[in-house]
Amino acid sequence: MASSVGGCVFIDFADPDAPVIEPVSFDFSRCGHTLCIIDSGASHADLTEEYAAIPAELGKVCAVFGKKVLRQVPEEDFYNKISQVRAAAGDRAVLRAMHVYNDNRLVLEEAEALRRGDFDAFLSCVNRSGISSQLFLQNVIPTGAAAHQEVALALALARRALQGRGACRVHGGGFAGTIQAFVPNELLDAFRAEMEAVLGEGSCHVLSVRPVGGTEQVAKTDGSPHYSS
Repeated sequence: MASSVGGCVFIDFADPDAPVIEPVSFDFSRCGHTLCIIDSGASHADLTEEYAAIPAELGKVCAVFGKKVLRQVPEEDFYNKISQVRAAAGDRAVLRAMHVYNDNRLVLEEAEALRRGDFDAFLSCVNRSGISSQLFLQNVIPTGAAAHQEVALALALARRALQGRGACRVHGGGFAGTIQAFVPNELLDAFRAEMEAVLGEGSCHVLSVRPVGGTEQVAKTDGSPHYSS
């Protein structure tokens, strides 16, 4: 969806049938960082229950308040009744709800940071969101996994290669697949080499964020190309 719009977008899903999509004006080509998507090598097979558990557990939290989605539950009410929520839904559900409340705030902070051109503040939000996702949402290591923790390892490697700079976090639904990293341009070659030395050649994909979304190239009457959405 974000790629179809182009650039950076802020999307509010209060009404899933009519999401509010707002382009956020920011020129990534001037931020001094490159976006990398790193393939952890972990497969999504057999993870259906892991993904399904997240909305199911959040649903149990909401049920304590007679609501369907967490957005309908004021955060203050959640914390005032956290003992009842623990009893009804369990501690992991409580932690996951805490992540949702925190992350919704961070999304707003990220969008505002980009609007005012403060990329350092944006990177801070990405890192904070990623840590919350790993610790509270718990969508990095599949339940019971010990010998195989590819996404967690990829994040650890990325943080080491970034040397305290840039940002990284799990990408997408988690548990397997990829992570994302915003890498300072002067560290890019070394970062890519370090990641691929462990995860394999071609595992680190260097991307660019273009301002144009989904387009079709067609020829003008004079034969020159132009693009239309």
